[in-house]
Parts: sequence; structure tokens; C-alpha cells
Amino acid sequence: MAKQKRKVTEVTGVKNKKLKKASAEKILRAPEATQGTQAAHPKGGAVCRDPELSPELSPEEKRVLERKLKKERKKEERKRLREAGVTTARSLPAKCSGAQLALDYLRGWAQKHEKWRFQKTRQTWLLTHMYESDKVPEEQFPTLLAYLEGLKGQARELTVQKAEALMQKLDEAGASGPDPLLLGKTQRVRQVLQLLS
Repeated sequence: MAKQKRKVTEVTGVKNKKLKKASAEKILRAPEATQGTQAAHPKGGAVCRDPELSPELSPEEKRVLERKLKKERKKEERKRLREAGVTTARSLPAKCSGAQLALDYLRGWAQKHEKWRFQKTRQTWLLTHMYESDKVPEEQFPTLLAYLEGLKGQARELTVQKAEALMQKLDEAGASGPDPLLLGKTQRVRQVLQLLS
């Protein structure tokens, strides 16, 4: 018997929550709503749209209602601005590319060792693109070589393995004919191998 009573109270509790939500939505959708804090009730009486003053709503329902009201106000403001002819251009901050961030990281390492801190993603980018002269310029490559001197552990071993594999690949490709791009890449690979081997 006790179990049945609990089930009945749980069901009525759920129904009550649904009814409260529905009434909150009706308040929001009232067609005769004025712009202030009062809204016209469908039956003609005035109902307060302020969630703090409506006693039948739970705190969660009040938060949901506040968010809906805020969204509605923003929508109305944008509509007024659009009608007035004012355009709101959202200026997103310009994000630096991975190349720029990695080169800044390398410059920071070269200039001030005290404030510099290790960043795995920047190091990975540098190790991946260090043979490409368009991504790591010639004036930055000596700094990169100095940075590679401090490379330890798995990163050092992996860099040597990749450099040796790339050197074999470039030797095979260079046998067919001299290419100025391949010569520059080959020179960088040799410098890295000399430094790390």
C-alpha cells in the first residue's frame, strides 16, 4: 500500500512540474506582452514576468525563465538595431597560425630562458616542419639547431630516425636530377643529423 502511495505522489509531482513549465512558457508567449516587467495573462489579468516574484516556480525553473527572457531581450535589441540600420559587426580576435606560434616559441626560447616554458605542441610543430624553408625561414634555422641540441629522450631518437629516413628518400629522388628545393632540404637534414648523431 505504501508503495502505491509513493508512486502516486511521484506521478503527481512530475505532473506539477510539467504544469509549472507549461505555465512559464505561456507567460513567455503571451501575445499582449508589454516591454516592461508586466505581461498580460491570457485571461486578462496581469501576471508578473519577473521570475523572482512568481512564487510557484522552483529555482531551476526561475533560472530557465531568466535565460529565456534574456535571450528574448537580446533578440528584440538586435531587431531594433537592424531596423535603425546599425550593423553590429562581430570582430573576432585574429588567431595566430600554428607556424607563427611555433616561431614565436622558438624566439622566446632564444631570447629569455627564464620566462620561457616548454610547450609540446610547439616543439612537435617545429620538429615536423623544420626541413621546410617556407615554414621555418633561413634566419630561424640556426636558432632551431641550437634548440635541437637540448633535445633528449624519445624526441631526439625519433628525430634522428626520421632524418635518416628522409635523407635516404632525398638521395633516391636526387639521383634522377638536381632540384634546388631538394638541395635546400637535403642540406637541412644533413645539419640535423650532424648535430644529433
